[in-house]
Amino acid sequence: MIPPKPMSRDGRVGLLGYARRFRTDILSAQPARLYGAWMAEFRTPFFRSYMMNDPDLIELVLKSRPEDFPKSNRIREGLAPLLGRSVFVTNGAEWRRQRRIIDPAFAGGRLREAFPGMRDAAAAMIARVRDGEQEVEELASYAAADVIFRTLFSVPIEDSLAAEVFQKFRNYQRTQPLLNIAALIPLPHWLPRFHKRRTLGAARSIRAAITALVERRAGEIAAGTAPGDLATKIMTFPDPETGQRFSPEEMVDQVAIFFLAGHETSASAMAWALYLLATHPDAQDRVAVEAVRDWETIMFSDLSKMPFTRDVFRETLRLYPPVPMMVRETTRAEVFRKRDAPKGAQIVLSPWHLHRHTRMWNDPDGFDPDRWGTEATKESARKAYIPFSAGPRVCTGAGFAMAEGVLLLGCLVGAFRIDPVGAPPVPVAHLTVRSKDGIRLRLTRRVV
Repeated sequence: MIPPKPMSRDGRVGLLGYARRFRTDILSAQPARLYGAWMAEFRTPFFRSYMMNDPDLIELVLKSRPEDFPKSNRIREGLAPLLGRSVFVTNGAEWRRQRRIIDPAFAGGRLREAFPGMRDAAAAMIARVRDGEQEVEELASYAAADVIFRTLFSVPIEDSLAAEVFQKFRNYQRTQPLLNIAALIPLPHWLPRFHKRRTLGAARSIRAAITALVERRAGEIAAGTAPGDLATKIMTFPDPETGQRFSPEEMVDQVAIFFLAGHETSASAMAWALYLLATHPDAQDRVAVEAVRDWETIMFSDLSKMPFTRDVFRETLRLYPPVPMMVRETTRAEVFRKRDAPKGAQIVLSPWHLHRHTRMWNDPDGFDPDRWGTEATKESARKAYIPFSAGPRVCTGAGFAMAEGVLLLGCLVGAFRIDPVGAPPVPVAHLTVRSKDGIRLRLTRRVV
């Protein structure tokens, strides 16, 4: 069974038609030819855009000369109400300073220190789930948010402030597309950014709740009672070059992106992984075999004993990369595949198209976790697999996300049989790749 894929648009459309489709869903707004093209140029009266699938160009932009291709400020336009100046949207010296403070919290053995929080969230998930038909995007969102709160602030999602952040983020998630009209058309700084009133209100509410969490932790740090979790590490670690720490406002920006990147993206991947296993029962059975273990005492090192589950999660990230597109900008005139690109041109890197590229992958639209053990896939993965980006700006939480995905997926499939319900879901891009109408599956507790 071929997993669901959004219909590509037919023929050419004008700028306004493209913008309308783009705002509704950036995946179905694109033409089918991009799945086989090395590069595509898009010209408007306002800017030029170059979508790149050529591995050499991706290497150039993300690894060889990343400083020459910073993140486009136009992408920040859509996310600024929630993320402020978080590490996700900044560039240059500001971004480097932020990473110098954040990266040590995720380095070395820090992931092992955070693992008990993940394990407790997995156990709480199993305790909550009941037999019967479920909307698994909601289930996955709740579980992934619980992981973030337990590892970041050492509180379960039932904590009043944590619950408030989660509920308000649910209101925000489907009101705000990944990119708004300002990503397409350069606007003067004084012009309104066309955010929905509901989006702005939800962002303010989320940031107010996050501020309360940060202030509570700051008080615990001052009193010497703070746990040694990720929030404490990040709030107390000084920049090794300047000795400065994050201000309270900066910490709110960072927590906002930790929640977005660590909860929204993980929930997206987990929900699609559950759907793929529900529609591929043989693969589900193999995950269930690996999941026969004592989940209450599982250690971080035990995840290495679940290689097929890990490959299922890798394959899910290939087919349904949570962040489907990344945008950079040229800082000077460039030549790409013998085409002149002016300063200020947009560079679009699309994991969605790259991971399904017809020249880079065998059976690109098929679900095949076993492909990850082949030499052909090793080469494809090296050149055409960037679910966490690559180079200096690779997601600092990539290892965290992989551990969380394997743990939650194995734990749930070990406890429940999963079967599909109704029509296949339709992928669309909101803040991440989600289903247009949710993903409904039937869960039946396994008999031990």
